[in-house]
Amino acid sequence: MASFKIEGGHKLNGTITPQGAKNEVLQILCAVLLTPERVVVNNVPDIIDVNKLIFILGELGVKVEKLSRNSYAFQADEINLEYLESADFKRDGSSLRGSIMIVGPLLARFGRGYIPRPGGDKIGRRRLDTHFEGFIRLGAKFRYNKEEHFYGVEAEELFGVDMLLDEASVTGTANILMASVLATGTTKIYNAACEPYIQQLCKMLNSMGANISGVGSNLLIIEGVDALGGCEHRVLPDMIEIGSWIGVAVMTRSELTIKDVSWDNLGQIPNVFRKLGITLERKGDDIYIPAQESYEIQNFIDGSVLTVADAPWPGFTPDLLSIVLVIATQAKGTVLIHQKMFESRLFFVDKLIDMGAKVILCDPHRATVIGMNFESSLKATKMTSPDIRAGISLLIAALSAKGTSIINNIEQIDRGYENIEARLKSIGAKIERIAE
Repeated sequence: MASFKIEGGHKLNGTITPQGAKNEVLQILCAVLLTPERVVVNNVPDIIDVNKLIFILGELGVKVEKLSRNSYAFQADEINLEYLESADFKRDGSSLRGSIMIVGPLLARFGRGYIPRPGGDKIGRRRLDTHFEGFIRLGAKFRYNKEEHFYGVEAEELFGVDMLLDEASVTGTANILMASVLATGTTKIYNAACEPYIQQLCKMLNSMGANISGVGSNLLIIEGVDALGGCEHRVLPDMIEIGSWIGVAVMTRSELTIKDVSWDNLGQIPNVFRKLGITLERKGDDIYIPAQESYEIQNFIDGSVLTVADAPWPGFTPDLLSIVLVIATQAKGTVLIHQKMFESRLFFVDKLIDMGAKVILCDPHRATVIGMNFESSLKATKMTSPDIRAGISLLIAALSAKGTSIINNIEQIDRGYENIEARLKSIGAKIERIAE
């Protein structure tokens, strides 16, 4: 496994352009399976998870053409469904959680879809029930091979139905949405996720000829159509990466401009950072962060300690809570971080405590952070990245710490962040990748 060697304590300066949104593009790439026509996708990030999915699509028989560094053309006119029952697919699909989203399009267009139990982050239990309950409601038969942990759904025809999702799952909503666009009749999805990722998927599907209304709300209404055509789609900038660059600027007390952030799709993100005392300026569609020697956490009006919690969109995204936690270690004041969705995502705080942070892990879902106001800097250490978001948070902590830190298992960071060390070096960071 490769590692990062980071010499911390240096101020950075410059301009960063965020990559395309990982969580959006995984959905968009699966949607190319809904049509035999050519689909062009722009602003595709060059990261491990996306490249794995593009490989799986290629093995399925999708013609993949790289048009430029971040643009691809796909044509799913000769699909090899036998690959789905091969040992290769059981290996390839199990390494990527996003591969679950090929099931909805395959079910809609070919009447069957299979998937091994997907992998991904070790951040707690992540159920697939929402996906498969939705397919069953549309008329599919479900089967599960316990020995091989292999799931399948099959249907001669799907029929529109009203359904209430048991949770506002982003991938579950995307999967059921893609299955329902070719179903007979009208489907209503209540408690649908309404993140910008889902809005973008709806926009793409409608441009392909789907009939989806209620976009941006938690009730999606889909009038089934007979077939979809090709289109061209551009992926939004990654809001999680934008939040990560804010964290880099704040913890290194640096001046940074983040270009083309799509402000209108950031939701609560700027407000939450401002509650931590961070100055953010909107300049056109850019975020400008001046160098700040100190930032003070706002208490609630009655003087009680601020709580930052995740919630379904338009609430604060859970993917940025670990960044907020790291930023809070050097703020002035105290904050309670409440991670409601995943029971293992806060377990990386022991590594921050080893670096000298004052964090109390109250239980698997809550941590209290007592900020040090830069009066005592974090100490460099050797650590291992447990998942994508904890990995980038530890990297941000290392950039702030005095001395040289080593982060192992950086493949986890590479899963979600394109060419991260070169981009950090471009703004003055002292970081190098060490091969195993």
